[in-house]
Amino acid sequence: MQLSDNIQKGTVFSIDFNGWEQSLTPLLDLSGLVHQVKDAKRILIKPNLVENLKPPITTPVGMIKSLVQYLKKKIPGCEIIIGEGCGSLEYDTSYVFNELGYTRMAQEEDVTLLDLNNERCVEKKDANCKRLPIMYLPELLFNSFIISAPVLKAHSLAGVTLTMKNMMGTAPPKHYQQGGHWKKASFHKGIQEAIFDLNRYRSPDFTLLDASVGMARAHLWGPTCSPPVNKLAAGYDPVAMDAYGSSLLDRDWRSIGHISMAHGVLGDGKYQEIITA
Repeated sequence: MQLSDNIQKGTVFSIDFNGWEQSLTPLLDLSGLVHQVKDAKRILIKPNLVENLKPPITTPVGMIKSLVQYLKKKIPGCEIIIGEGCGSLEYDTSYVFNELGYTRMAQEEDVTLLDLNNERCVEKKDANCKRLPIMYLPELLFNSFIISAPVLKAHSLAGVTLTMKNMMGTAPPKHYQQGGHWKKASFHKGIQEAIFDLNRYRSPDFTLLDASVGMARAHLWGPTCSPPVNKLAAGYDPVAMDAYGSSLLDRDWRSIGHISMAHGVLGDGKYQEIITA
């Protein structure tokens, strides 16, 4: 999706968390999101629903509901899809949608839920991508405005899992399970390079980061951030967003391979934070 030329690279918008609607509306107003998506025919919201586990491990349905309501109010008539491809071998994405409240919310808000694991894919090639010179991704990604909605989490392999790693949920198991214990298991080999290459093919157009709590040590287990981080953040630059999220977890983005590789290529890790009341 081609964005307007006036989007500031390296910019992160943030607000203290005081409830989804109370915090999300002024944050998105500050970011100018409506101006960027007003001509989009389709918006694809990509939460992090990697497993059937409750927030803060997964993206809260309350945040996505408030985001959907905001978009429907500001851009009436725009098609809104919530898409994810879960990683578990034990169940499919529709089970996660139902268990975490997304099915009911989608019915109430009249939006579509899609299991990206089953979407029709296109083949992409890029000789600059050494880890993934050929990539198979859902065709939907290339004709939608993508809003990535990750949660703030450390990761046992990747260092952090924020907006760029959130895109791994779009990869089809047909090509990326490859006998592993997880539907995207092939990414675990050379994970930093794999995340970087994936985002060279398709990175989010916009990120809404739930940093209201945060996972301090790992992505599926372990302690939450104490005290809770109590932030929401947004921005168009995925590298800036991941660098900012890393700082909230007291991690240097320069030490995290996929962020440092993406710096200067997909965005700017030397972010500027713009705070709204």
